[in-house]
Amino acid sequence: MMDGARILNVANLGMTEYQAALALQAAMVAARQSDAISDTLLLLEHPHVFTLGRGADERFILARRPGEVPVYRVSRGGEVTYHGPGQLIGYPILKLEGRDRDVHRYLRNLEEAMLRALDDCNIIATRREGLTGIWVDAKKIGSIGVGIKRWTTCHGFALNVCPDLSYFRGIVPCGIDGCEMTSIEALGEREIGVGEFATAIRSRFTEVFGYAENLTVDPATLWQLVEWNAAEEHRDA
Repeated sequence: MMDGARILNVANLGMTEYQAALALQAAMVAARQSDAISDTLLLLEHPHVFTLGRGADERFILARRPGEVPVYRVSRGGEVTYHGPGQLIGYPILKLEGRDRDVHRYLRNLEEAMLRALDDCNIIATRREGLTGIWVDAKKIGSIGVGIKRWTTCHGFALNVCPDLSYFRGIVPCGIDGCEMTSIEALGEREIGVGEFATAIRSRFTEVFGYAENLTVDPATLWQLVEWNAAEEHRDA
């Protein structure tokens, strides 16, 4: 695990356009690589969007709902996925050092944080051998697609709290034939909002990754990094 004396910053961004989140992650990765910022977990929701991993097959998009759902190909692993309101997105911007420079270990830790947070909601989820993500019985509830640049992480995980699951019927989720998606709401345990689940994820992520504590960071300070990053790119051009 990471050094227990380290602090995790957490920013709650709320509803955030996908392109804006991409720009923010790029700026934060550059800042984390230069130690201008500390490890940070971004928690947010996206408007409706389909995303494709680096080598994802576009044929897994079955119905794009023209005029409604944009499609982006991005620098993460994995196949096609859907993001939308009611789904908690987590983008960890972490510098992996020492024995934490292990992609398999990182993925399993992301799964573990989601498993523990779901357990806090009285939902028993599991892993499936050979697959990345989180499942409840035969249905998938949490997905993972990460990017790692010079051992600094970006992209991350998505967990279905109360989204409109019909959007998943427009894709082959994660490229897995026959994959059905579920959510906390669909499981009917009790009414849980994205904000409440974000609190559980925040706590469990801190625990699993071995931070001493987590601190709330003002999102406005992070958005300033986007302007800084753009200015640096312009200067180097």
